Parts: sequence; structure tokens; C-alpha cells
Amino acid sequence: MYNSFNRIQNVFGFFTTVACVFGAFIAATDLFSPREPSGVIRPDNIQVVKGRPHYYSTRKEEYAVIRFSLEADLSSLFTWNTKNLFVYVTADWPGPDNTTNSAVIWDSIITNPSADHLLNIGPATLKKLRKSSVGKSIDPSRGKLKLKNQRPKYQITHPSGKVAQTQDVTLKLHYNVQPWVGLLTWNMPRDLFLWKSVSGGESDGFTLPTLKMKESNDGKTKAKTKTKKATA
Repeated sequence: MYNSFNRIQNVFGFFTTVACVFGAFIAATDLFSPREPSGVIRPDNIQVVKGRPHYYSTRKEEYAVIRFSLEADLSSLFTWNTKNLFVYVTADWPGPDNTTNSAVIWDSIITNPSADHLLNIGPATLKKLRKSSVGKSIDPSRGKLKLKNQRPKYQITHPSGKVAQTQDVTLKLHYNVQPWVGLLTWNMPRDLFLWKSVSGGESDGFTLPTLKMKESNDGKTKAKTKTKKATA
């Protein structure tokens, strides 16, 4: 005879197995949902300046600020199993020994209507999102981005402290799909069944400009010096 503890273990094990099988089935349904992301990205305004790139920086160094324009349609990445979509833009350029330098300059999170409550936003914005998604399991307008002369969130730096006149820099669009159940998925390097790689999503190569020097005004700016009196 099984005691009560053994029976509880058996029941728990049965329901765990059922939950795992059901979760695997849900995750597999994503494979039959077509993904056809596309995008066009280009740099608008590029500057290289010298200073502290962020608040916690301990030294002055060269950093690049790249404004860009982006038109992308990522709406096909949203299915009933999509929790949210993480979108980001990187600046890539070749390094020594066939390596590639990559720096994120902008990112954003786009939620599915059923996951709007997870956003850290104010009640007024949340109310508008809920109103726009009433009666919709998937909002077709979500995932469609149209940014013009977008200011980057992050600057480009390098351990050497120099980035001016870096050549063959390209901007690339990336995404990360976070499902309710299943594995995280990133950009597809090649077409896989119904999942297509990003059409476009990469700018032409460009060169970072020379260092932008601050104009000095000798008539108004003077060096300040402090002197101490010698004590006998």
C-alpha cells in the first residue's frame, strides 16, 4: 500500500509531466507562425567628441554620437505566445585578426497587449495601451517602428579611448523575441522553414568623422590659477 506522501508525489509528478508536455506543445506552435521582419536604417548625424561618455566614466576619452533613422516592420514577430519584443540597434566595425567590434546605441521593449501590465509606465499611458488593445489578442500596429533623426541612448567608446576616423562602420537592426512559454529567439542568420531573416536592417558602411574640437574664445576665456602665500 502507498502511504499519503507517496500518493501526493505521484499526483504531483503526473501533473508536472502534463504541464511540461503542454508547454512544449505551446512552444512548438511558434514554428508554424511565419516571421518576416524587415527594416531600413541609415545614419543621419555623426559626431565624435572628447569627454566623459557617461556619468560613471573616470576619464576623458573619444566617443561617437550617432543619430539615425529607422523604419521597420516587426509585427510578424508577435503571436499569441509572444510576451514582449526587445529591439536594439548596434554599430559594428571590423577589428584586428578578423574580429568584429559591436556596440549597442539604442534599444526598446515592445510588449504584447496581454503583457502591457509588465511595463514600468504611468497609469495614463497604460490606460491608453489597454484602450487601443481592447478586443485584440495581437495589435497589428505593434512592432512597426518609424524613427527619424533618433538620438542614441548610448555612445560608442573603445578601450583604447580613440574612435575618430574608424572605417567601415555599419548600423544593424536586431531583435529578441521573449515568449510566454519556450526559448528566447534572436535574429535568424538564415531562413529556417517559415522564419525568415531580417530583410534589410543594415546600413551602408561609413567612416566616423575626425574629433570635434570645442571653439575657444581667448577674449572671454582665461585660465584660472591659484597662488598660495609662502609662510615664514
